[in-house]
Amino acid sequence: MSDNGNIESILHEDRIFPPPEKFNDRIGGAYINSMEKYDEMYARSMEDPDGFWGEVADQLDWFERWDTVSSGAFPDAKWFEGGKTNVCHNCIDRQINMGHGDDTAIIWEGEPTIGSGGSGEVRTLTYHDLHVEVCKFANALKSQGVKKGDVVTIYMGMVPELAIATLACARIGAPHSVIFGGFSSQAIADRVEDAKSKVVVTCDGSWRRGKVVPLKYNVDAATELTDLIEKVIVVKRCENEIAWNDERDIWWHEVCENQEDECPCESMDAEDMLFLLYTSGSTGKPKGIIHTTGGYMVYTYLTSKWVFNLRPDTDQVYWCTADIGWITGHSYIIYGVLPNRVPTLMYEGAPNFPEPDRFWNIVERHKVTQFYTAPTAIRAFMKWGDEHPKKHDLSSLNLLGTVGEPINPEAWMWYREIIGGSNCPIVDTWWQTETGGQMLTPLPGATPTTPGSCTRPFFGVDAAIVQEDGTEVDTNSGGLLVVRKPWPGILRGIFGDRDRFVDTYFGRIDGMYLAGDSARVDENGNFWIMGRIDDVINVSGHRLGTMEVESSLVSHESVVEAAVVGVPHEIKGTGIAAFCTLAGGFEPSEELKQTLRKHVANEIGAIAKPDMLKFTDALPKTRSGKIMRRLLRDVAAGTDSKQDITTLEDFTVIAKLRAED
Repeated sequence: MSDNGNIESILHEDRIFPPPEKFNDRIGGAYINSMEKYDEMYARSMEDPDGFWGEVADQLDWFERWDTVSSGAFPDAKWFEGGKTNVCHNCIDRQINMGHGDDTAIIWEGEPTIGSGGSGEVRTLTYHDLHVEVCKFANALKSQGVKKGDVVTIYMGMVPELAIATLACARIGAPHSVIFGGFSSQAIADRVEDAKSKVVVTCDGSWRRGKVVPLKYNVDAATELTDLIEKVIVVKRCENEIAWNDERDIWWHEVCENQEDECPCESMDAEDMLFLLYTSGSTGKPKGIIHTTGGYMVYTYLTSKWVFNLRPDTDQVYWCTADIGWITGHSYIIYGVLPNRVPTLMYEGAPNFPEPDRFWNIVERHKVTQFYTAPTAIRAFMKWGDEHPKKHDLSSLNLLGTVGEPINPEAWMWYREIIGGSNCPIVDTWWQTETGGQMLTPLPGATPTTPGSCTRPFFGVDAAIVQEDGTEVDTNSGGLLVVRKPWPGILRGIFGDRDRFVDTYFGRIDGMYLAGDSARVDENGNFWIMGRIDDVINVSGHRLGTMEVESSLVSHESVVEAAVVGVPHEIKGTGIAAFCTLAGGFEPSEELKQTLRKHVANEIGAIAKPDMLKFTDALPKTRSGKIMRRLLRDVAAGTDSKQDITTLEDFTVIAKLRAED
C-alpha cells in the first residue's frame, strides 16, 4: 500500500481488444485507422493547436473569419475571437446549401406503442423540414419579444419540438437554458431566477413508462415561486388536462401557424453565449455553465465525427439515448451530429416500456448503426436478461459507446458480446458538462480497448494525473485528473458568478483545470476513472477509489450492479458500505454477503472488504441513469438526508433501503 496520499489502485484488467478490421479499411473505414496516426495527430494538436483547430474550423461555415484561433490562458481562454458564425446555420442551412436538404436530419419515436411490433409514433424530419419548423418557431419567439441575448428556458419531454426550440434559440442568438423534465417546480424557479429568463417553453406533458409526466403543471407551480415568467409556450403532446392562463400561456401550434418559414440567422461572435446548462451538486446554488458559440461548435463537430465515425452518404443511423436536458443530449444528439449529416434518432420514453426489449426493438426497426448509452442502463439490461436483446436482429450495429460514468469491466464485456456480437468497438467516453465534449475516449479504428478504461485523450486535450502540487504521479498511482491546456469546448464561466467559476475549476491547482475526478494512468498509457474526488474512501489511512470496489463486486456472477460509499467507522475512520443488485437466480443471504466480501478481498485486498453490504432491488438513480451515491452515504450512516432529490427517478428506492435491516 502506498503512503504518499494517492489513491490505491490494485484491481487489474489485462484483456485488450484491437479495433475490428472493418474499421481499418482505407475506404469506408475509420478516419483515424492506426495508433501511429493517432500519435502523430495528437502530437501535432499539442504542438500546433492553432493550426490543428483552424483546419477543423475551416470545415464549417463562418460569416466572418476569426482573427486568432486561440488566445489567453486558464481561466480566460478564448477561441476563434473575431469570428462570426451561427451554430443553427451549420446544423441546417449549410446542409441545404450543399444540396442535402432532402436528407434525413432527425428520426423521432414516441413512447406509446401503436399496433403490433412495439413501434411508437414515428416522425422523420429532413433538413428542409427542420429549416421550416425552426424558422417558424424562431419567428414565434421574436413575436413574443425574445431578442438576441435573452435567455429562453426550455422544460420539455423528448419530442422533436425540443430540438427545434434549441435550434431556434441558436438561430436568433437567444441562449437557451434547457431544464431536464424530471426537475421540480422549485428547481425551475431557481434556474429561471438565476438566468433572468422571462419565456418558458414546455409541453402539456410527456410520456414515461406509460404515464404522463405533468410538465405544464410543474411550470405553473414555478410561476407561483417567481414573478419573472411572462410567457409560457406549450406543445400539445399528451392532451392531458392542464390549467390555462390566457394572459401568459400560448399554444406552440397557434403561435407558429402564421409565422414566416424563413428567419435569417443572427451573426454571432465566436465568444457569444450559445447556451446555459445548470448542474446541481449536493448542496448550494445550481451552477449555470456557460458555453459559447465558436469553440463549442467546432469541438462537438469533430468529436462526433471521429469518435462515432460519422459518415454521411452511407446508411448510418446514430442513436444517443440521453435526454437533451443533459449535456450529452446537447452535444451528441443535436449540435455535434447535425453538422455531420448523419440521421440522429430521438426516443421519448423509457427503455423498458412496454417491455424490457424496447431499445433493441428500436435498434432493429430503425437499423441503428451507432448506439451511445449509459453504463447504468447497460447494467439494467444485464439484469433484465439476455433473452431481450436476443429476440432482435442487432446486426446493423457498427459501434457502441458509453457515457455518464465509468463502466465496470464485466458490464463492458456483456455490452460487447451480447449487444455488439463481439464485432463492435466500444468507445468508453469520459467528459463533463463543463468540457462541452468528449475528452478521454478510444477512436474506433485506432485504439486497442480494455474493459473499464476510457483509454487516451482526444486531440488537443492535455490530460494528466497529478498530486496537489501539480506534479504528475507514477504509473498506476491514483491522483487528481486535470487538463493543462485550454481546448475549444471548455466552459467560459458560471453565469453571474466569476469567483465560483475560478475557485471551482482553477483554484486548487495553479494553471490547470481540475475535473473533480480521481484517476490513474496504466503502463499502456490508458486512463482509468476511479470516481469523484468526493467518492474516495480513506480506510485506515489508505485511500481507495470506489469505482474499483464496485468493479470487483460486479465481476462476481451474482451481482449486476453495485454502488460503494464511505460510512463512518469508529476504528478505521471510514468504512466501506456496498449496495448490490443481484442477477436473476440469486437470492439475498448472509452466506452470499460473506462470499462477496471474500471476493473483494481476493480481487483487491483485505483493506477493500465492505464493512456493510446491503442487497437491493434497485439503486437510487437520476432519470439520466446516474447513481445518487450521496443519498446512499446518508442511508449507510443512518442519517436523514437534507439533500436535493428532485432528479431522483423512483422516490420509493430510498424509503425501501432505509426500511431494511
